[in-house]
Amino acid sequence: MDQMIQKDLQHIWHPCTQMKDHQSYGPIPVRSASGSYITLSNDHKLIDAIASWWCKSLGHGHPRLKRAIETQINQFEHVLLANTTNNTIIALSEKLTQLTDSLNKVFYTGDGASAIEVALKMSIHSRVLTGQKSKNKFVKLKHGYHGDTCGAMSVSDVDIFKTPYHNILFTSYTLEHIPYVTGPEDPLWTDADTYWQHTVKQLDQLSEQLTGIIVEPIVQGAGGMHVYSKHFLQQLSQWARMHDVHLIADEIMTGIGRTGDMLACHHADIEPDFLCLSKGLTSGWMPFSAVLTSDKIYELFYDDYETGKAFLHSHTYCGNALAAAIALETLTIIETENICDYVKKLSPILLQLMQELAAETGRLSNIRHMGAIVAADLATHPNHHRIGFMLSQQAIQFGALLRPIGNTLYWLPPLNVSLDTLVQLKDITKQSIEQIYK
Repeated sequence: MDQMIQKDLQHIWHPCTQMKDHQSYGPIPVRSASGSYITLSNDHKLIDAIASWWCKSLGHGHPRLKRAIETQINQFEHVLLANTTNNTIIALSEKLTQLTDSLNKVFYTGDGASAIEVALKMSIHSRVLTGQKSKNKFVKLKHGYHGDTCGAMSVSDVDIFKTPYHNILFTSYTLEHIPYVTGPEDPLWTDADTYWQHTVKQLDQLSEQLTGIIVEPIVQGAGGMHVYSKHFLQQLSQWARMHDVHLIADEIMTGIGRTGDMLACHHADIEPDFLCLSKGLTSGWMPFSAVLTSDKIYELFYDDYETGKAFLHSHTYCGNALAAAIALETLTIIETENICDYVKKLSPILLQLMQELAAETGRLSNIRHMGAIVAADLATHPNHHRIGFMLSQQAIQFGALLRPIGNTLYWLPPLNVSLDTLVQLKDITKQSIEQIYK
């Protein structure tokens, strides 16, 4: 075993990993990364086909992002945001509030799950301030995932992440009838009335209890890369407005260009009450997240200190200046380099390549896509129940970093990935599939 891997396994407990797997497959020893590629200690290159857990929206080592952090370092690296400000965080906040028409206030946190916790707390706290204490429950979508902290797990629906912690989680309701689609060309994309008839009956029974509905708009990530109807999201938003229920949009994965629009909410032409951003916001350079909300919510907390209405939530590094500088430059690059337009051109190419892969291997079904995301389900294997895990290990040998969700294969590359790299990725994935099914 490589000496670097031996040292790693003496001390490091890797995230989202059964560590015993490393007896057979050690951690991948990374030496460097650039663009859409990761270089290992033995000079072997991997295509980062999942944008390093969906965050490397502009790839690795983008020179403009490097310059942005260097410029900020020469000013200062971190000062608490509690009672200070600076030009970087002001400029970023101005840019973020341009993403929507109505969300004019930004609360900074540390990572995606923290942003979800803030949105949940703000929603519940606002009900206390308005005397609506009976509105204290949340609704989530089937297969929804929002993070691994306790509040985030409580409003998620992926049992593998939450079952052991059942006793410390709060109760939330689940909408079961979700109109999943193959993509925007699916008829359900614009007409999900049949599904909505089931959903609205459940919601109407809960309306007096609900403070919020939390969704990953359009695409659900860790639950299996499911794409669902924009019409359904529109109806959900309309219902929430009519019944004074907050809509919380978890755009941690889908936001900042991933679906071809800056926000996935834009596909349905809706605006939530709370918008959670992270991952691609700094193109994966640093942990950073933000919760956007309206003046209406903000003003509920605005009063003399003695009233006790302040939102007393904080993280040590919230609004970190280095991360803010990178986020500001990320947004600028996406705008000036027309990244969203490029993603719209990539989308049919990704779909075509996955369709070709399915036809050539005969091992894929249920292909779905949205923006720079495409996914399909792997056929069962007579000898391996963890076929996705087997595929990921094989792909490393051939030159791609894949991390299937269960038996769901997906590509979610950097938004600025080249077409040549995507063709190479398809060939590597094909080789890998053929190898494990032979």
